Amino acid sequence: MSFQNPVFIPGPTNMPEALRQACYMPTIDHRSPVFGKILHPCLDGVRKVLRSESAKIFIFPSTGTGGWETALTNTLSPGDGVLAARNGMFSHRWIDMCQRHGLDVTVVEAAWGEGIPADRYEEILRADTAHEIKVVLATHNETATGVRSDIAAVRRALDAAGHPALLFVDGVSSIASMEFRFDDWGVDIAVTGSQKGFMLPAGLAILGFSDKAMKAVETARLPRTFFDVRDMMKGYAANAFPYTPPVGLMNGLKLSLDMLLEEGLDEVHARHHRIAEGVRRAVGAWGLELCAVSPDLYSDTVTAVRTPEGHDATDIVTVAAERYGMAFGVGLGEVAGKVFRIGHLGSLTDAMMLSGLGVAEMVMVDLGLPITLGSGVAAAQEHYRHGKAAPAEAAA
Repeated sequence: MSFQNPVFIPGPTNMPEALRQACYMPTIDHRSPVFGKILHPCLDGVRKVLRSESAKIFIFPSTGTGGWETALTNTLSPGDGVLAARNGMFSHRWIDMCQRHGLDVTVVEAAWGEGIPADRYEEILRADTAHEIKVVLATHNETATGVRSDIAAVRRALDAAGHPALLFVDGVSSIASMEFRFDDWGVDIAVTGSQKGFMLPAGLAILGFSDKAMKAVETARLPRTFFDVRDMMKGYAANAFPYTPPVGLMNGLKLSLDMLLEEGLDEVHARHHRIAEGVRRAVGAWGLELCAVSPDLYSDTVTAVRTPEGHDATDIVTVAAERYGMAFGVGLGEVAGKVFRIGHLGSLTDAMMLSGLGVAEMVMVDLGLPITLGSGVAAAQEHYRHGKAAPAEAAA
C-alpha cells in the first residue's frame, strides 16, 4: 500500500492533515478545566450533526460495536424482545450481539441488497399486543451491501402499529455523511463512530439518546460498567470522564465538528451524493451492477459492485493493493467474492474519487473483465465537471 494514495474503503476514511495534527497533541491533565473546553463543544457539535435539539450525547473510548453494546445494555433487561432485520453483515452482527446478551430477537430475513422491510415490521408490531418487543433495530446504511434503508418509514411503522418500542439506529456509515434526522425520525438511540464521516481514526463510539431512552436506563437490568451512561453523565457534570478519556481523539473530534458545521450539513450531504452518483455512473458505464437492488436504496457513502460470473471480486481488491497501492473494500459474508466495495465518504473530493475509479478500471482490465479502459472515468468526469462549453465552442 502507498501512504500517498487516498483510500477507498468504507472506513476508516481519509484523514485531513489538520485533524491528524489535532489528535497529536501534548498531554494535558484530563481532570482540569482544560478538558471541559474540549468535551462540551464535542457534545454540542454531535447534537447538531444529529439534527437534534435535546438528545443526550455520549462519547465512549470504543468503536461502533461498543456503541451497539452501550445502547443495548443501558436500556434492556435479560429476555427482553428485540425486532431486527438481517440484510447484511453489520445488521447480522448487531443481532448476534443481542442474542449473546440473552435477548429474545425476532429476526426478519431480507435479501442482501434489499433494505429494511418496514411493512413487515409493522405487521409484527401490530401482532405484539402484549408489547413484549422493547426495541426495534434499524441499520440505516448497510456498509456490506451499499444499501440505505428508510428510517422515517420504520418510525411510521412503529407509529401506525401504536407500539411503544424504542427505535435504535446504526448510523455508523451514514451519520456526518448522509442526511440523518434524530428528532424528525423519532430515533431513540443513534450509534456512530469516529472513523467514517467524522474523518478520524477509530476509537470513539458516539451516541445520541432520546428522553424516552434515558427513562429506560433507570429500569434496565443488563450488566454494564464501562458503558454505563449514568457514570458518564456524572463525569460530564464535572468536565470529565468516569475514567481516563481519549483526549487526543476528542480534540480531533472537536475540530472535525467545526469543519463539518462550517461546510454546512446540507453541503456535506450534497457533496457525498454528488461523489456517489459519479461512482454509480462509472459502474453503469462499465456494464456492471450494484448490490443494492434499486435506486431508492443506493448509499451515498459506499457502493458495492457486483462482478460478472467467473470473476472473483476479491481479486480486484488484492491486485489494486499489490500493483497500484490503492485500497478498496472486499465483499463480506454472503457477498464475499461477489462484490467489491468502493468507499466514498469522509474527506473526499471529486478529483480524489476519479483517481480511485481510474485504478479500479486498470485492475479490472488487468484481470480480464470486459471493461473499456476510461469508460467509467469519463462517465464520472461528465457528472463532476463544473464548466460548460462557451457559445463559440458549442457552435463549432
